[in-house]
Amino acid sequence: MSSTSWIQSLLMYARRGIRDAGVACAVMPAKRSGMIPAGRPPPGHPYGATAMTQEHPRAAFGRGFNTRRLAAVVLPALTMLATPGPSCAEGGTTVDGAGIYAGAFAGLGRADNRIVDVDGFANWGNPGWTVDYGDTGFVGGALIGKRFKVAGTPLRVEIDAMVGGLSARTNRLDPPRLAADGVRPVGGDETAVSKFRWLTTARAGVERTFGRTTVFATAGLAAARSDQSVTDLDRSLDPDTGRPTPWRRDPDDSFRKGSTDVGWVIGIGLETLLSDSWTLRLDGSYLDFGRESHSVNRSADNRCCGPETPRRPAAYQVENKLGIVRLALIYRLGGP
Repeated sequence: MSSTSWIQSLLMYARRGIRDAGVACAVMPAKRSGMIPAGRPPPGHPYGATAMTQEHPRAAFGRGFNTRRLAAVVLPALTMLATPGPSCAEGGTTVDGAGIYAGAFAGLGRADNRIVDVDGFANWGNPGWTVDYGDTGFVGGALIGKRFKVAGTPLRVEIDAMVGGLSARTNRLDPPRLAADGVRPVGGDETAVSKFRWLTTARAGVERTFGRTTVFATAGLAAARSDQSVTDLDRSLDPDTGRPTPWRRDPDDSFRKGSTDVGWVIGIGLETLLSDSWTLRLDGSYLDFGRESHSVNRSADNRCCGPETPRRPAAYQVENKLGIVRLALIYRLGGP
């Protein structure tokens, strides 16, 4: 099974569990009294007549994997985290505040970025030139979550926020090389930089406990404040002295953009009890924020992109992905 199929199946299961948690308590009293046929929600229930219908993962998630479908899992999970859920007796699902936990974490993250010179503007005449670049940095933050069971299956929802020094740069967009004379160095004057100022995720997941150790897997939405830039430095010969002028930034062939990006996250982790209230956790997460396009040569004063090509703007595409490993100390506010 591919990673996308695995994530789709996991999220389908979690979403169905969160949905049915609210339906079970509403339906069960009526079932016992014989007022409502088994397997159907009460009239006027917000989930409608299909609330208890089994769905194939393809039907629920389609063929794609995008943030709108992830939101179908995370938004109900956040609602459940913020408000006490219903409780019911005689075998019904109980969702209350007993499983709430909170903690702090620190760890190491790696920014894995890619920039594509779509038209071959920086690496002149080589469209599709691709440069991968990355670096590591420390992260730290806080989390809060809630554990509960649906039909005996342990589930959890969680939100977190983190800050740190995650950034990466490269000067290989216009690769350093020798000029046609074989002596004079050229290139290396365009620098791409990606920075992340803060990150936050909202997830739903499943878990399994072995004695004092719990293994879990989560998936959900991620958001980040990022800064993306390419700086092109130019210089020329001074007509009076014949010497090179100081380097200067070419604003037409450079860009700088700060934005709040939305993507998706998956993660796995391991927790062990230190005491009745304290838990130590080690987890790893993968975050993907997709691809953004940026324009350079906006005034079209240069050819794009090679000899005898038209003068027009050119495009760069930037991809941002992150891998994060964290060690967390968690306080259990009550309950198992």
